[in-house]
Amino acid sequence: MMERRMDTALLVLLMGHLAAALEVPLDLLEELPQPPTITQQSPKDYIIDPRENIVIHCDAKGKPHPSFSWTRNGTHFDIDEDVNVVMRPHSGTLVVDISREKADHYEGVYQCTARNKHGTAVSHNIVIRQSRSPLWSKERIKQIVVQEGVSLVLPCRPPAGLPPPIIFWMDNNFQRLPQSSRVSQSLNGDLYFSNVLREDSRNDYICYARFPHTQTIQQKQPITVKVLNLEAINDTMAAFYNETDLFSEDPVDERKPTFLIPSGSSSSHTVLRGQVLEMECIAEGLPTPEISWIKLSGDLPTQRMSYLYYQKNLRIVNVSASDAGDYRCSAKNMLGSVHHTIHVSVKASPYWIGGAPRNLVLAPGENGVLTCRASGTPKPSITWAMNGIPIANSPKDLSRKVEEDTIIFTDIQMGSSAVYQCNVSNDHGYLMANAFVNVLSEPPRVLTPANKVYQVIKNHRARIDCAFFGSPIPKITWFKDSRSSTLDGDPYIQHDNGTLEIHTAQARNSGKYTCAARNMLGIYENHVYLEVKEPTRILKQPEYKVVQRGRSVVFECKVKHDPTLVPTMTWLKDDGELPDDERLIVDSDSLTITDVTESDGGVYTCIMNTTLDHDSASAELTVVERPDPPTDLELTDQKKRSVQLTWTPGDEHNSPIQKFLIQYDDSLHHRGHWHNLTEVPGTRTTAHLKLSPYVHYTFRVLALNAMGFSRPSFPSRMFKTEAAAPDENPKDVEGFGTEHDNLVISWKPLTGLQSNGPGLRYRVMWRQKAVESDWTTVTVSNNSRFVVSGTPTFVPYELKVQAVNDHGVGPEPAIARGYSGEDLPVAAPENVQVVVLNSTLAEVHWDPVPHKLIRGHLKGYKVYYWKERSLHKHNPYHMEKLILMFSGNHSHGMVPGLHPFSVYSFNVRVYNGKGEGPVSPTQQFDTPEGVPGAPTSLIVTNSNLDTLTLEWSPPHDRKGRITGYTLKYQPVNNSNELGPVEELALLANETSVTLPNLKYSTRYKFYLNAKTVRGAGPAISQEAVTIVDEALMSLLDVDVGEGTAGSTQSSHPLAQPPPHRLPDEALPVSPFGNVSSSVGEDGPLISWEYWGPEKNVYVEYMVENSEGEQEWQKEPVNGSQNVVLKGLKGGLSYRVRLVAKGHHDQPLHHSEELLVTVPAVASRQVDIATQGWFIGLMCAIALLILILLIICFIQRNKGGKYPVKEKEDAHTDPEFQPMKEDDCTFGEYSDNEDHKPLKGSRTPSNGTVKRDDSDDSLVDYGEGGDGQFNEDGSFIGQYSGKSGSRDTAEGHESSEAPSPINTMNSLNSFV
Repeated sequence: MMERRMDTALLVLLMGHLAAALEVPLDLLEELPQPPTITQQSPKDYIIDPRENIVIHCDAKGKPHPSFSWTRNGTHFDIDEDVNVVMRPHSGTLVVDISREKADHYEGVYQCTARNKHGTAVSHNIVIRQSRSPLWSKERIKQIVVQEGVSLVLPCRPPAGLPPPIIFWMDNNFQRLPQSSRVSQSLNGDLYFSNVLREDSRNDYICYARFPHTQTIQQKQPITVKVLNLEAINDTMAAFYNETDLFSEDPVDERKPTFLIPSGSSSSHTVLRGQVLEMECIAEGLPTPEISWIKLSGDLPTQRMSYLYYQKNLRIVNVSASDAGDYRCSAKNMLGSVHHTIHVSVKASPYWIGGAPRNLVLAPGENGVLTCRASGTPKPSITWAMNGIPIANSPKDLSRKVEEDTIIFTDIQMGSSAVYQCNVSNDHGYLMANAFVNVLSEPPRVLTPANKVYQVIKNHRARIDCAFFGSPIPKITWFKDSRSSTLDGDPYIQHDNGTLEIHTAQARNSGKYTCAARNMLGIYENHVYLEVKEPTRILKQPEYKVVQRGRSVVFECKVKHDPTLVPTMTWLKDDGELPDDERLIVDSDSLTITDVTESDGGVYTCIMNTTLDHDSASAELTVVERPDPPTDLELTDQKKRSVQLTWTPGDEHNSPIQKFLIQYDDSLHHRGHWHNLTEVPGTRTTAHLKLSPYVHYTFRVLALNAMGFSRPSFPSRMFKTEAAAPDENPKDVEGFGTEHDNLVISWKPLTGLQSNGPGLRYRVMWRQKAVESDWTTVTVSNNSRFVVSGTPTFVPYELKVQAVNDHGVGPEPAIARGYSGEDLPVAAPENVQVVVLNSTLAEVHWDPVPHKLIRGHLKGYKVYYWKERSLHKHNPYHMEKLILMFSGNHSHGMVPGLHPFSVYSFNVRVYNGKGEGPVSPTQQFDTPEGVPGAPTSLIVTNSNLDTLTLEWSPPHDRKGRITGYTLKYQPVNNSNELGPVEELALLANETSVTLPNLKYSTRYKFYLNAKTVRGAGPAISQEAVTIVDEALMSLLDVDVGEGTAGSTQSSHPLAQPPPHRLPDEALPVSPFGNVSSSVGEDGPLISWEYWGPEKNVYVEYMVENSEGEQEWQKEPVNGSQNVVLKGLKGGLSYRVRLVAKGHHDQPLHHSEELLVTVPAVASRQVDIATQGWFIGLMCAIALLILILLIICFIQRNKGGKYPVKEKEDAHTDPEFQPMKEDDCTFGEYSDNEDHKPLKGSRTPSNGTVKRDDSDDSLVDYGEGGDGQFNEDGSFIGQYSGKSGSRDTAEGHESSEAPSPINTMNSLNSFV
């Protein structure tokens, strides 16, 4: 037997892959045959409503369409003989008309049969029963009288119904009776009291039974319960029982729990698999017991269990075999506990393992298996039938073999089609299933429509169908686009039903797919298409909003979607439609709500839908407002100095109340003014208020939330406190003197709230601290200070101030301390000494003044110091006295900021709160020499071919004796490179020097600094150019022609050159010298020398001949000696002067006025480059230049020198251009030479050489002209003074004959 079963198992495994469940799609392939299949049937246990017609369902499909028949209680049911029964057309469903016959006449067991020529299918047994809802039997229920504290059970005992009724307890008003851990309903419907209380007395305990099938409710007669205590029960029942006490006189004692149900210590319960297990434990006791549950043989299934009726009922759903075991319920109170064990057994009606048998479609010669696998407890039995007839009685078939739960088909042939029934049953139920075997021979077909388009969202699962049919079962193969390979690997998954799945679709998966179905009879192909779309995503979600009522709010919802899909935006509020309100404005990507009200609060959701997907986002709107004012203010627990205030909070309007502010009004002292008293958290509605005596209180409360304070509540009633002696004394008691012989005692007076009663006054007491004396006392009213006269100077006192009113005195006051009035100190610091640390810093020392001689509070020491004179005769100086204050008890201090090489005087004084004491003897000290400042000026006075004369002024701030000067100079070539440095030491008394053997027509840069014994000071720099060889210029005048005599002056006018500076012995009154100007692109450049002491120097200017009293415009110079005046209007002349301003009581120093003319803006030139005459002129000029170059070359070869032709016209400014010494070409020079350092000198980090506030160049002096750059970059210098002020500036378009140099430049520009 064992070997036979093993062979069968191996056979099943072998043929499992040869045949699979397949059903003929009759809706698509109508011509193919198929045995019947039951598609619909009524439930096994069918309870009918007797008021309605009976409908017993039975539908089936097959080809040809099956016919139907019925059995009733195991015998054939002839429908034609019963006029009340009708079978629906094309169906086996029966409809029973009960209008002429009662429904219970048709109760019984029904079974439906559907057959065609290929087989017969049968339904399961359908048991028809009529639902019943019987009435409660009439009974008289007596009143129940019980003693308080005992247990009680009110029985329900409903009538038996079909199905069983649902029980609940209500009163006469149809309100459910309250249940608790003390009172609860059991599973059978009875009402249990663990112990009764007096409030359980009532006359309307009514049990109701609701029958769900008929939707009827039956009511039991009301039960009256009267709960009495012991004395009341005896008095009530004595009249009925010969005045004999029914109960003992002792009241009901507290007792430990006992179970009312179930009884005993253990019980058992059986439940079927998949059903609901309900167990209950109800206990009585006093106090009321608490119920708890545990499973002794394991853990409770927390996911499937729940507690009902205050843990008295344990409910487990979908019971499985693991729920079997022992459960223990425990009842416990303070006096003890009791336990009950319930043994649970789990049985099982039959259930499928792996599902019911499946239909087979086999081709002739194929093998197949029908399997009917099920289980149950106890183990079920399995029987087979074919076409409704037990298989043992069916015709023999050599291809069929039955092995318990399996039928094996081998080499099946045409004509073997049939419907097989499998019946699985045990003591708790049965399962019955139909499965057909259909023998067909069909080529493959694909049932999915051709060229179907599937659309899927990117990153989602994509499934492409290939529904197929064929016998034998076709094999499915998938291809994509070019059919280069089959789709049988990642990312593709092919299912048994032909569906191709892509777990995560991407854009590259879009395209044409081919499904090929193939079996031994042929091949069939079908083409479908897959389109992968971009997902719909909300890029900007709506955000949580908190909005105050009456304002507007906007929810944004910006979405991105596939452009080929049509989106639809929908807004919801609280998962419902938006209210129909014009305040709600829906745009393409936003929702706006105007004039928000509280009803607008909620959750708003934007949903973007397309045909394939959707996305949504939600945000909550909270409408907030300031809270409503509190109400119902009430004063309780009134005492002499406290009261309890309670209130009812107002609506907080969605913003939690943070705190309550309690205010009071004192109608006795300050009527109409509300003061803050205290605050309490927003969770409290009561406050214990501490009060002061002698106040008439009225209270109000304000609520605060995030929006602000509410309106005040209505005031409470008035509460008056009685007067009492003061509780406190004045604070901030101080003692001080305003005169040297008095003591002022002051204090902070008490408020009316602090006075505690009428007649407030102050008891002022004082005595000397160092002298044993009694307290002196005075009483003061309506004042906060008292003056004691005739006191010694600056003596310590002890002070007290005590509050007094008509009801008594305040507490003992604390002692304060003070001093009588101060007087000036009577001694000066002694042993004053000074230590000079360096040329600008000294340290002063002194001995502190004894405390008793200070006669007051020591504030500190003051050092008075002043500069008497400079040790250098050229720097007379007088400085006002300066004061350094050293707070506290100091004995030394630093004196900074001193002038080197000077004589200083100083003294020291002590000071207190009254003032300064006597002066210490005045002493003097000298400061050593320091490094001198830069020379005041450096100018070039005489410029010749190979010599230059430099003049300078000594430094204004010498800081010592000048021991000499150092002059450094170096040439600057045409490539802006600096030549070798020459250094010259000069004597201290020299103020000029002539430098011989210089190169002619060469620019030099000079640096001059002064020296003292402490070292050299900063240098002043200057630039100058030696005069060009005038013999060459004479040749140019002769060769070019006399046109130069009439050449115009430069378009940049110069001011009149200043006179030479006077020697030091005859300094002019004005501290300015060498004031000059030149006009550049940014505006006129004003340069000067300055040797005055004032630091505030500025330039003033105004338009010449201006009408009215026009004010001078100011331009600060910030310590430099040149400034560019920007923003001046072209074509106008300006008066310019320099101003030095000292202290407010000193006069202003002015320089001589300078007249500066700003040239007008040149008009646009006419383009004459294409004119014939201009071209001829340029050719002539080019010829002249060639002749000039030849002459220059000849002169250089000869090496001779020619006398310089003197100028006949002193007012003419002949132009010249420096030439390179070696090649006689026109040199180039850049204006940035000042930024090149001396060779071998240290260069600052910014790569420039500091010029010590001097930007001097050739244009700064009378002998120099206006330095400018020609169009080819060459430098043109003019070395003659300005003949006079011109009213208008001449532009570049002068019609007069040009100079040779300008002519050459024009030619270069043309070339």
